[in-house]
Amino acid sequence: MARNLEPQCRQCRREGLKLYLKGDRCYTDKCGITRKASAPGQHGTSRRKLSEYGLQLREKQKVRRIYGVLEKQFSKYFDIAENMKGITGENLLQILERRLDNVVYRLGFASSRAQARQFVRHGHITVNGKKVNIPSYITDVGETIAVRAKSASEVEHFKALREGTGRAVVPWLQVDYEKLEGTLASLPSREDIDIEIQEHLIVELYSR
Repeated sequence: MARNLEPQCRQCRREGLKLYLKGDRCYTDKCGITRKASAPGQHGTSRRKLSEYGLQLREKQKVRRIYGVLEKQFSKYFDIAENMKGITGENLLQILERRLDNVVYRLGFASSRAQARQFVRHGHITVNGKKVNIPSYITDVGETIAVRAKSASEVEHFKALREGTGRAVVPWLQVDYEKLEGTLASLPSREDIDIEIQEHLIVELYSR
């Protein structure tokens, strides 16, 4: 399965802000962008004004990196969003938020989207009681996402979750940490997405 192998801290430095790709580490002094905020490469410390196209491209790359999606799949999501009713940019973000790996992260079952993707691939996650190992699976309203019973009893990470309270969960999800399961209560609205994204720049880029 194709995935981005570029070092995660390097990706944050390239975008000039924290993308929280390493979970808890991003909140510590070990965070790459905290230690060295300049962009990677020989000319990383130089400053230059981006063109309109450059701003649009950087916004698209930022969103791709946040959600861990490669170019071909991101373009496919945009085509789907464009053909849906409503605002294309908001539709795109809604699709990305409904990816199974993102939902597992949003439920607090993983500290990062990368870790959530790994949990899904290793078969630790079920949807409506059936094992789903495809991170790009698009969840729907009413579906129940849970940690497999065997994984919940054997994997230390999940055992610790039951003892803790987890972190704040977005309004469109409901979670029960004792059962290690959550439900998609509604579709995510633009107001529910707490990431600084200018989705109109991505729409403008693909409209060129």
